[in-house]
Parts: sequence; structure tokens; C-alpha cells
Amino acid sequence: MRIVVTGGGTGGHIYPALALIRHINREHDQSDVLYIGTDSGMEATIVPREQIPFKTVNISGFKRKLSLDNVKTVFRFLKAVRTAKQHLRTFKPDVVIGTGGYVCGPVVYAAAKLGIPTVIHEQNSVPGLTNRFLARYVDKIITSFPVLGDSFPEEKTEMLGNPRASEVVYHVEQDSAGYAAESGLDPAKPTILAVGGSRGARPVNEAVTALIPLMANSMYQLIFVTGESHYEEAVQALHHANMSDRVHVVPYVHDMPAVLKEVDLVIARAGATTMAEITGLGLPSVLIPSPYVTNNHQEKNARLLEEKGASRVILERDLSGQVLFDTLTEILSNQEQILRMKDAAASIGRPEAARHITKLIEGLILDQKKG
Repeated sequence: MRIVVTGGGTGGHIYPALALIRHINREHDQSDVLYIGTDSGMEATIVPREQIPFKTVNISGFKRKLSLDNVKTVFRFLKAVRTAKQHLRTFKPDVVIGTGGYVCGPVVYAAAKLGIPTVIHEQNSVPGLTNRFLARYVDKIITSFPVLGDSFPEEKTEMLGNPRASEVVYHVEQDSAGYAAESGLDPAKPTILAVGGSRGARPVNEAVTALIPLMANSMYQLIFVTGESHYEEAVQALHHANMSDRVHVVPYVHDMPAVLKEVDLVIARAGATTMAEITGLGLPSVLIPSPYVTNNHQEKNARLLEEKGASRVILERDLSGQVLFDTLTEILSNQEQILRMKDAAASIGRPEAARHITKLIEGLILDQKKG
């Protein structure tokens, strides 16, 4: 099985792609994968580090207002389509899969024009501009959650989940290390994970930093992932509160599944990867959606979980240490409520997403060979 995967710009597009590639490689000994991205996106660093063959096209996104830049982008798109066709003709894939970001546009479009089976994956409840454009050309559209509006044709669309959910569950099942104990925490105590993303999020970090002294007489402990730029500030707050036995502060976690398997509740933004991880593992959450994303899609993601009873949503404008403390206390003091939230999160999660997507891809390839 020869597969081209394309997606980039943010981790939310890249990590589901990598999770799917790893699953396919575990299931198919003879699979060959090529990843096509840009040389300026995160994928240019992350994908080669995974020892996956990597090629590039040069593309940027459209501005939302009319401008000369958009005219240049059209010419850049057409050139990127030609480059993508060269990559595809050389590699000769059985299928091309796009996981979002501007780079998917020319690559998936080129594949469709060459008659290669094509699939796009939408992680958010509000589809991105590129996936909306590609929807008319591709053979199949996979979503992680119900998609708002009528962006995608119903007959092409299947809600199969996010491959990142499969990967985090797989690693939790494989990993037996005790992260809490290794970090000096008590594995028997209720544990909260607070994370604002790989680079941190200042409003979230400030609220969690203000939360730390309020926890002095509480029943729970905290793992606080700050991001590099906010780490020293959080360490100082921890020092002043004298709570090093109850709070573990780190700038970044490389093995997030090892942490997630030991926590009882997550405080986080509402990005696609986070949503896949917490629902895949059935974890209750307090979600603080970023207001700075396109189409406010993080709040719409978060509201889906809240409506199911899996999460509490706090908007950034309402966020404070005290609000966080009151919300956590209300949830963690009620064991029945925790169980209900876990069940609700698990009902949304799709830990078999990667397997189902792989089966869909195999079916497309088989149909192409028959036809």
C-alpha cells in the first residue's frame, strides 16, 4: 500500500496524520508513505524527525479580505499543483490523504485531477477553508465530530473520529510507567492536568498560577504544563505557595499519554488534538477555548462536549484562579458527577478511529483497482 499524506501549519493537522501513519505501519508491513508539506510549517521539522520521507510544495493561505496577496496566492497555488503532480507521478500512491492546512489544497486537488483516490480529514466541528474547497473534489470526507452547517456533502462524509484518539489509547495500554509517583506526587490522590498547549497560553497559565495557593486545603494535586515561555513564572508561584508536594510544574511533556493515564480531570484549550485525547480516554475536562482562532472553532468544539455533559466551559473573559477553583471543587467533590462526565466523554471518543479510517482507505484502493 503506497500512501501520500499531506497536512501542516499546526500540530492539530500534523499529529492526526502521524498517528494514522503509525497505525498503518503497524498493520501493513509493506506500506510506503510519503508526506508532503511546506518547508515553512511545523511539519518540516516534525515529520523528518519521525523518519518519514518528506517532500514540499510552496503555498500560503488566502487572506479573508480582497488584496493583491490573494492574486499572488492563486498563482502560487497553480505552481504548487504542478509541483504536487510531479511528486505524485514519481511516488505513484494508491491514495492521498489530507489532514488540513493550506498545503492540502494543491496536493489533494492535484491527486483528484490525476484520478488518484482522495480523502480529507476534518478535526474540528467548524471545517477549515481548505477542506471546504476540497470537499467537491475528494472521494471521501472523514470528520472527528458532527460538523456544523452544510459544509460537506452528506453522501461523501463519515464521522469516524480522530486518529490521535487511537494513538493515545494504544500508548496508554502499552505504557506501565507511573508518571505521578516519578514526579513526587501521590498516585492515590485526585490529580488534575493543566495544559495550555506546547507553547503555553498566558491567560490559562495566569489563572492556573493563581489557582495554586487556593489548593492549599483541597483534596487534589496538580500537574501543570506551562510551555517554555511561562515556566519560570510558574515555578516562582509554586515556591511561594510552598506546595511542591502537591504541584508538579514542567515546561513541556513529551509523552502525554503517560500523563493522561494517571489524571482524573484536564484543564486545557479546546484544540482538536486535546479533544481527541480526552474523549478517547474518557476524561472529564474544564475547557477554556482560545478566542483567537478562525471562526471561533475552539468554543464550538468545547460546547459539543459541554452539551453532552463531558466538560465545563469557561470563556477566557470569565477566567480567574477563583473561578477555576470553584469549578474544580464543584466537579471533584461529587463522585457521581465525575463518573457521569467520564461516561459522557467516552461516548464521544472514538478510540478505534485509526482502524476505521484505515479500513476506509483500503476499501477505496480496492475499488480503484477493480474499476
